[in-house]
Amino acid sequence: MRTTTRSGRMCLVAGESVIDVARASAGRFPADPLEVFEDWEAFRSWAAGREESGPEAPAGPDGGPSPTPRQVFAIGLNYRDHAEEAGLAAPDSLAVFTKFATSLTGPDTRLTLPGDCVDWEAELVVVMGRRAEHVAAEDAWSHVAGLSVGQDYSERAVQAAGPAPQFSLGKSFPGFAPTGPVLVTPDEFADPDDLAIECLVNGESVQKSRTSSMIFPVPELIARLSAVCPLLPGDLIFTGTPAGVGHARTPRRYLSPGDEVVTRIEGIGQLRQICVAS
Repeated sequence: MRTTTRSGRMCLVAGESVIDVARASAGRFPADPLEVFEDWEAFRSWAAGREESGPEAPAGPDGGPSPTPRQVFAIGLNYRDHAEEAGLAAPDSLAVFTKFATSLTGPDTRLTLPGDCVDWEAELVVVMGRRAEHVAAEDAWSHVAGLSVGQDYSERAVQAAGPAPQFSLGKSFPGFAPTGPVLVTPDEFADPDDLAIECLVNGESVQKSRTSSMIFPVPELIARLSAVCPLLPGDLIFTGTPAGVGHARTPRRYLSPGDEVVTRIEGIGQLRQICVAS
Protein backbone atom coordinates (compact mmCIF):
# COMPACT_ATOMS: atom_id res chain seq x y z
CA MET A 1 0.00 0.00 0.00
CA ARG A 2 1.08 3.55 -0.75
CA THR A 3 -0.21 6.80 0.73
CA THR A 4 0.53 10.49 0.36
CA THR A 5 -1.06 13.81 1.29
CA ARG A 6 -2.61 16.51 -0.84
CA SER A 7 -3.51 19.88 0.67
CA GLY A 8 -3.05 18.32 4.08
CA ARG A 9 -5.51 15.48 3.35
CA MET A 10 -4.71 11.78 3.59
CA CYS A 11 -4.71 10.08 0.18
CA LEU A 12 -4.38 6.52 -1.02
CA VAL A 13 -2.20 5.95 -4.09
CA ALA A 14 -3.87 3.21 -6.15
CA GLY A 15 -2.31 2.65 -9.55
CA GLU A 16 -2.52 5.95 -11.39
CA SER A 17 -5.17 7.33 -9.04
CA VAL A 18 -4.67 9.46 -5.94
CA ILE A 19 -7.81 8.88 -3.86
CA ASP A 20 -9.10 11.19 -1.14
CA VAL A 21 -9.47 8.89 1.86
CA ALA A 22 -12.14 10.84 3.78
CA ARG A 23 -14.40 11.07 0.74
CA ALA A 24 -13.80 7.51 -0.45
CA SER A 25 -14.52 6.09 3.02
CA ALA A 26 -17.63 8.27 3.44
CA GLY A 27 -16.11 9.72 6.59
CA ARG A 28 -15.06 6.40 8.13
CA PHE A 29 -11.51 7.79 8.11
CA PRO A 30 -10.75 11.51 8.55
CA ALA A 31 -8.84 13.76 6.22
CA ASP A 32 -6.17 14.45 8.86
CA PRO A 33 -3.25 12.03 8.24
CA LEU A 34 -2.31 11.93 11.93
CA GLU A 35 -5.79 10.69 12.86
CA VAL A 36 -5.51 7.98 10.20
CA PHE A 37 -2.19 6.79 11.66
CA GLU A 38 -3.95 6.49 15.03
CA ASP A 39 -6.28 3.91 13.39
CA TRP A 40 -3.69 2.41 11.06
CA GLU A 41 -4.62 -1.27 11.16
CA ALA A 42 -8.28 -0.55 10.39
CA PHE A 43 -7.22 1.79 7.61
CA ARG A 44 -4.96 -0.88 6.07
CA SER A 45 -7.81 -3.38 6.11
CA TRP A 46 -10.12 -0.89 4.42
CA ALA A 47 -7.52 0.12 1.83
CA ALA A 48 -6.82 -3.52 0.92
CA GLY A 49 -10.33 -3.79 -0.52
CA ARG A 50 -10.20 -0.63 -2.60
CA GLU A 51 -10.54 -0.63 -6.36
CA GLU A 52 -7.99 1.40 -8.32
CA SER A 53 -10.37 4.32 -8.57
CA GLY A 54 -12.29 6.61 -6.28
CA PRO A 55 -12.84 10.27 -5.42
CA GLU A 56 -9.77 12.10 -6.65
CA ALA A 57 -7.62 14.05 -4.22
CA PRO A 58 -7.83 17.84 -4.23
CA ALA A 59 -5.53 19.78 -6.48
CA GLY A 60 -2.45 21.24 -4.89
CA PRO A 61 1.13 20.37 -4.06
CA ASP A 62 1.92 16.98 -2.58
CA GLY A 63 2.81 16.94 1.08
CA GLY A 64 4.92 14.56 3.11
CA PRO A 65 3.30 11.28 4.17
CA SER A 66 3.05 12.43 7.82
CA PRO A 67 3.09 16.25 7.69
CA THR A 68 2.25 16.94 11.37
CA PRO A 69 4.05 14.35 13.51
CA ARG A 70 4.25 14.85 17.24
CA GLN A 71 7.88 13.71 17.35
CA VAL A 72 10.68 13.73 14.78
CA PHE A 73 13.77 11.69 15.60
CA ALA A 74 16.99 11.96 13.60
CA ILE A 75 20.04 9.73 13.85
CA GLY A 76 23.61 10.90 13.36
CA LEU A 77 26.59 8.85 12.16
CA ASN A 78 24.50 5.76 11.32
CA TYR A 79 26.65 4.73 8.33
CA ARG A 80 30.22 3.69 9.02
CA ASP A 81 31.58 5.47 5.93
CA HIS A 82 29.90 8.73 6.98
CA ALA A 83 31.47 8.49 10.45
CA GLU A 84 34.84 7.90 8.78
CA GLU A 85 34.51 10.94 6.49
CA ALA A 86 33.62 13.03 9.56
CA GLY A 87 36.82 11.81 11.25
CA LEU A 88 34.88 10.06 14.01
CA ALA A 89 34.72 6.51 15.31
CA ALA A 90 31.63 4.47 14.50
CA PRO A 91 29.25 4.92 17.45
CA ASP A 92 28.23 2.11 19.79
CA SER A 93 25.12 4.02 20.92
CA LEU A 94 22.64 6.23 19.10
CA ALA A 95 23.48 9.85 18.30
CA VAL A 96 19.97 11.38 18.39
CA PHE A 97 18.72 14.88 17.59
CA THR A 98 15.48 16.29 16.20
CA LYS A 99 14.36 18.30 13.21
CA PHE A 100 11.69 20.69 14.45
CA ALA A 101 8.32 20.08 12.82
CA THR A 102 8.21 23.48 11.10
CA SER A 103 11.08 22.30 8.87
CA LEU A 104 8.88 19.58 7.30
CA THR A 105 7.73 20.00 3.74
CA GLY A 106 6.72 18.01 0.68
CA PRO A 107 8.79 16.24 -1.94
CA ASP A 108 9.08 18.84 -4.74
CA THR A 109 9.96 22.25 -3.36
CA ARG A 110 12.06 25.37 -3.55
CA LEU A 111 14.73 25.30 -0.85
CA THR A 112 15.57 28.75 0.53
CA LEU A 113 19.23 28.90 1.53
CA PRO A 114 19.54 30.84 4.83
CA GLY A 115 23.34 30.91 4.69
CA ASP A 116 26.42 29.89 2.72
CA CYS A 117 26.96 26.47 4.33
CA VAL A 118 23.84 24.45 3.48
CA ASP A 119 24.64 20.76 2.98
CA TRP A 120 22.71 17.68 1.80
CA GLU A 121 22.07 14.38 3.62
CA ALA A 122 19.97 11.70 1.89
CA GLU A 123 18.00 9.59 4.37
CA LEU A 124 15.47 6.79 4.65
CA VAL A 125 12.53 7.96 6.78
CA VAL A 126 10.43 5.62 8.94
CA VAL A 127 6.79 6.51 9.68
CA MET A 128 5.36 4.86 12.79
CA GLY A 129 1.93 3.20 12.59
CA ARG A 130 1.54 1.89 16.14
CA ARG A 131 2.61 3.15 19.55
CA ALA A 132 5.97 1.58 20.34
CA GLU A 133 7.14 1.40 23.95
CA HIS A 134 9.89 -0.99 25.07
CA VAL A 135 9.62 -2.85 21.76
CA ALA A 136 12.07 -5.64 20.99
CA ALA A 137 13.95 -5.36 17.69
CA GLU A 138 12.36 -8.57 16.39
CA ASP A 139 8.91 -7.00 16.81
CA ALA A 140 9.78 -3.53 15.53
CA TRP A 141 8.62 -3.81 11.92
CA SER A 142 5.07 -4.57 13.08
CA HIS A 143 4.95 -1.03 14.52
CA VAL A 144 5.96 0.68 11.26
CA ALA A 145 3.34 2.18 8.95
CA GLY A 146 5.80 2.60 6.10
CA LEU A 147 8.96 4.06 4.64
CA SER A 148 9.61 7.27 2.76
CA VAL A 149 12.44 9.36 1.33
CA GLY A 150 13.89 12.25 3.32
CA GLN A 151 16.55 14.95 3.18
CA ASP A 152 18.28 16.21 6.31
CA TYR A 153 19.40 19.60 4.98
CA SER A 154 21.91 21.18 7.35
CA GLU A 155 23.30 24.70 7.73
CA ARG A 156 26.75 23.72 8.95
CA ALA A 157 27.76 27.13 10.35
CA VAL A 158 24.67 27.25 12.59
CA GLN A 159 25.10 23.57 13.45
CA ALA A 160 28.64 24.20 14.72
CA ALA A 161 27.97 27.52 16.50
CA GLY A 162 27.90 27.98 20.25
CA PRO A 163 29.61 26.26 23.18
CA ALA A 164 28.11 22.94 22.01
CA PRO A 165 26.97 21.87 18.51
CA GLN A 166 23.45 23.01 17.65
CA PHE A 167 22.44 20.00 15.55
CA SER A 168 18.68 20.43 15.87
CA LEU A 169 18.76 24.17 15.23
CA GLY A 170 21.09 23.98 12.23
CA LYS A 171 18.90 21.32 10.63
CA SER A 172 15.51 22.95 11.17
CA PHE A 173 15.22 25.97 8.91
CA PRO A 174 11.94 26.04 6.94
CA GLY A 175 12.04 23.46 4.17
CA PHE A 176 15.02 21.58 5.63
CA ALA A 177 13.05 18.32 6.09
CA PRO A 178 11.34 17.33 2.83
CA THR A 179 9.76 13.86 2.85
CA GLY A 180 7.83 11.85 0.30
CA PRO A 181 6.74 11.43 -2.38
CA VAL A 182 4.79 8.55 -0.81
CA LEU A 183 4.71 6.24 2.17
CA VAL A 184 5.28 2.61 1.17
CA THR A 185 4.32 -0.19 3.55
CA PRO A 186 7.15 -2.59 4.45
CA ASP A 187 5.47 -5.57 2.79
CA GLU A 188 6.01 -3.92 -0.62
CA PHE A 189 9.76 -4.65 -0.39
CA ALA A 190 11.61 -7.93 -0.81
CA ASP A 191 13.82 -6.72 2.06
CA PRO A 192 12.92 -3.39 3.69
CA ASP A 193 16.34 -3.38 5.41
CA ASP A 194 18.24 -3.28 2.10
CA LEU A 195 17.28 -0.45 -0.27
CA ALA A 196 19.43 1.56 -2.67
CA ILE A 197 19.76 5.24 -1.67
CA GLU A 198 21.27 8.04 -3.75
CA CYS A 199 21.59 11.83 -3.80
CA LEU A 200 22.38 13.86 -6.91
CA VAL A 201 23.34 17.53 -7.08
CA ASN A 202 22.90 19.04 -10.55
CA GLY A 203 22.82 15.52 -11.96
CA GLU A 204 26.06 14.42 -10.28
CA SER A 205 25.78 11.45 -7.92
CA VAL A 206 27.23 12.67 -4.60
CA GLN A 207 25.91 9.93 -2.29
CA LYS A 208 25.23 6.32 -3.21
CA SER A 209 24.79 3.43 -0.80
CA ARG A 210 22.33 0.85 0.53
CA THR A 211 20.35 1.05 3.75
CA SER A 212 21.77 -2.36 4.71
CA SER A 213 24.97 -0.42 5.50
CA MET A 214 23.38 1.23 8.53
CA ILE A 215 25.21 0.59 11.80
CA PHE A 216 21.83 0.47 13.57
CA PRO A 217 19.13 -0.87 11.20
CA VAL A 218 15.51 0.20 11.48
CA PRO A 219 14.45 -2.48 14.02
CA GLU A 220 17.38 -1.63 16.29
CA LEU A 221 16.60 2.10 16.06
CA ILE A 222 13.00 1.47 17.13
CA ALA A 223 14.09 -0.82 19.96
CA ARG A 224 16.62 1.67 21.34
CA LEU A 225 14.43 4.76 20.96
CA SER A 226 11.33 3.08 22.41
CA ALA A 227 13.34 2.00 25.43
CA VAL A 228 13.59 5.70 26.35
CA CYS A 229 10.31 7.24 25.18
CA PRO A 230 7.16 6.03 23.43
CA LEU A 231 7.11 6.35 19.65
CA LEU A 232 3.66 7.52 18.56
CA PRO A 233 1.63 6.86 15.41
CA GLY A 234 2.74 9.27 12.69
CA ASP A 235 6.14 9.95 14.28
CA LEU A 236 9.10 10.16 11.90
CA ILE A 237 12.59 8.70 12.21
CA PHE A 238 15.27 10.10 9.90
CA THR A 239 17.63 7.11 9.94
CA GLY A 240 20.99 8.69 9.03
CA THR A 241 22.98 9.43 5.89
CA PRO A 242 25.78 7.63 4.03
CA ALA A 243 29.12 9.16 3.02
CA GLY A 244 29.32 11.93 0.43
CA VAL A 245 28.12 15.07 2.20
CA GLY A 246 29.54 18.38 1.04
CA HIS A 247 31.03 19.35 4.40
CA ALA A 248 33.42 16.37 4.31
CA ARG A 249 34.83 17.16 0.86
CA THR A 250 38.12 18.88 0.05
CA PRO A 251 37.42 21.65 -0.68
CA ARG A 252 34.12 21.76 1.16
CA ARG A 253 31.10 22.03 -1.11
CA TYR A 254 27.80 23.64 -0.19
CA LEU A 255 24.58 24.39 -2.04
CA SER A 256 24.14 27.56 -4.09
CA PRO A 257 21.10 29.28 -5.64
CA GLY A 258 20.04 27.43 -8.77
CA ASP A 259 21.33 24.02 -7.62
CA GLU A 260 19.01 21.04 -8.03
CA VAL A 261 19.07 18.28 -5.41
CA VAL A 262 17.42 14.93 -6.20
CA THR A 263 17.17 12.23 -3.53
CA ARG A 264 16.13 8.69 -4.50
CA ILE A 265 15.36 5.47 -2.65
CA GLU A 266 14.65 2.20 -4.40
CA GLY A 267 10.97 1.28 -4.49
CA ILE A 268 9.76 4.58 -3.03
CA GLY A 269 10.58 7.43 -5.41
CA GLN A 270 12.40 10.73 -5.25
CA LEU A 271 12.51 14.21 -3.76
CA ARG A 272 13.54 17.28 -5.75
CA GLN A 273 14.57 20.69 -4.43
CA ILE A 274 15.64 23.75 -6.38
CA CYS A 275 17.80 26.05 -4.25
CA VAL A 276 16.99 29.75 -4.09
CA ALA A 277 18.63 32.69 -2.33
CA SER A 278 17.22 33.94 0.95
